[in-house]
Amino acid sequence: MGDILVEQKKEQHYSELLTLPVEQFLLYLKSEKQLSLNTQTNYRRQLYAIIKLASQIEISCWQNVDSSAVRLLIGRSKRDGLNTSSLALRLSALRSFFNWMVKNGQLNANPAKGVLTPKQGRHLPKNINIDDINQLMDIKYNDPLSVRDRTMLELMYGSGLRLSELVGLNCKTLNLIDGEVRVVGKGNKERKLPLGRESIKWLRHWLSMRDFLSPHDDALFISKLGKRISPRNVEKRFEQWGIKQGLSVHIHPHKLRHSFATHMLEASGDLRAVQELLGHADLSTTQVYTHLDFNHLAQVYDSAHPRAKRGKN
Repeated sequence: MGDILVEQKKEQHYSELLTLPVEQFLLYLKSEKQLSLNTQTNYRRQLYAIIKLASQIEISCWQNVDSSAVRLLIGRSKRDGLNTSSLALRLSALRSFFNWMVKNGQLNANPAKGVLTPKQGRHLPKNINIDDINQLMDIKYNDPLSVRDRTMLELMYGSGLRLSELVGLNCKTLNLIDGEVRVVGKGNKERKLPLGRESIKWLRHWLSMRDFLSPHDDALFISKLGKRISPRNVEKRFEQWGIKQGLSVHIHPHKLRHSFATHMLEASGDLRAVQELLGHADLSTTQVYTHLDFNHLAQVYDSAHPRAKRGKN
């Protein structure tokens, strides 16, 4: 019993020594990098999990961590049941933290730099087919909350917004005359997106009802209390509408964004345009989010390549 108490006190002491630099790094992310609250929360969660593991293997300061120790920490995380994407996120958080320490002269080199990220499966959320989209949108109710939800669904699918972009919209970002909306995406990058006919129609309808909920500010989508709607509330409402409309697929905001990208790419074949609409900095990210069936690719190849003419003599 005495030995267990000694080990617990030792682990707690190591944890306290490791915590201060992490808190300084998290403050840097908030004040200087101005990352989103969601990103800050993810970094905090992962780094504190690493602190706990590091304390257990008697690491008392970050300067004692080398590449072998990083591999050990990731190995223990995997043994604890962390999936591949979460392992990659944990390693990414650790790399960023060590980069910050190097930048501030607290480390000579980043010990996580040479450690490979675990390979991830090519996971693509299933898109929602057009018939299910139409069924989902066929909301008959005309109360303010139902109209708000229908408008959010139209906008998510009609313009391929991220959830954070949707809840961050303000009334002043809309230009219904020209059919445009300005959104702020990742890295605080602003982009202008076209609004579809149905989106404009329902935005006008919602704006005519919005004041019934006594808005506190310029937020476009508000809760019944008049405050900006939360991401969790949007997720919950979308899920409920999927059930209420009799769909067999689970409705989630990202599925609507993915469906937008898939349907746009299948209809146009213009990967660059879809990249711009989604706000992806890298084209490879768009290729992960969107996929064309092979028959469509083959048709494009046959019609476009001068030396194709497959199966034609």
